[in-house]
Amino acid sequence: MNELVFEITQEGDGGFCAECLTESIITQADTWDELRRHVREAVQGYFFDQPERAQVPIRLHLVRDEVLVA
Repeated sequence: MNELVFEITQEGDGGFCAECLTESIITQADTWDELRRHVREAVQGYFFDQPERAQVPIRLHLVRDEVLVA
């Protein structure tokens, strides 16, 4: 595993939701800085019995869905 990629979506209330694309890791937060901390904690918790796997790079991929009226 080279890195863990999280797809980040911004919720309607302004918060963020992060979902890993390759593992069953999901977390959320109210701010971007808080989300970064929560993602690190979630990865460490998910791999608590495999600390070497918790040391891989984490990529946060922000997905923004916007609808425009022409």
